[in-house]
Amino acid sequence: MPDTWNSFNTASPTGITASATQFAGHNGDQVHAYVARPSGGGPYPGVVVIHHMPGWDEFYQEFTRRLATHGYVCISPDLYCRAGHGNPDEVTAKVRADGGVPDDQVVGDMSAAAKWLKSQSDCTGKIGVIGTCSGGRHAYLSACRAPGDFNAVVDLWGGGVVQPQEQLTPKQPVAPIDYTKDLNIPLLGLFGNDDQRPSPADVDKHEEELKKLGKKYEFHRYDGAGHGFFYYDRAAYRQQQAMDGWAKVFAFFESNLK
Repeated sequence: MPDTWNSFNTASPTGITASATQFAGHNGDQVHAYVARPSGGGPYPGVVVIHHMPGWDEFYQEFTRRLATHGYVCISPDLYCRAGHGNPDEVTAKVRADGGVPDDQVVGDMSAAAKWLKSQSDCTGKIGVIGTCSGGRHAYLSACRAPGDFNAVVDLWGGGVVQPQEQLTPKQPVAPIDYTKDLNIPLLGLFGNDDQRPSPADVDKHEEELKKLGKKYEFHRYDGAGHGFFYYDRAAYRQQQAMDGWAKVFAFFESNLK
């Protein structure tokens, strides 16, 4: 695999601009978002970046800027902003106590974010969607339920794509795997073999459904890695697996969006 990490010319590294904005999300609600884009040139493909269950935090701002540095106009919506604002940990605690965010609302927000990207003069209109943890689940769900909005999807250890009946709730009434028939874009999935949500058995079940329905996908599984192995701010971080995973993300988006 090429070294996508250092694939720039030192005479002209890619500059980026980043700022907060708002856009009209599900039901027209004003949703806060973090936007990062390459400065100058373009147009560039777009990527909707879906934050994880720990919230719309500093890691996700950096995640968004990293993708922008590699040539994408990126927007990361704050799925939790309807619960109010403050320290990300405190906001997340409120959302968790309320049972999380509804799937319909997430899909509406992600679809609106994709349309916002397509309206930007520096975007080509080809859009990817990516997320980790609950964001991986949300990315897959959005790709299946809003298929016209996206051109490629990356699920990074999305827990709950495979959901037993007893885990379904009014906010999550259908397991995302049950929407697989509607997936019509390429999928990349990265998983740690020591993870329990999704467990290796869950990943197997998801892969079986993708194969049965003839979907275009690639799954990569990492020994010695559990949940959140990209998270350099946590004990879960696994440097070798994370760097290989990032290279696969960049290669996948390069192939399907550029």
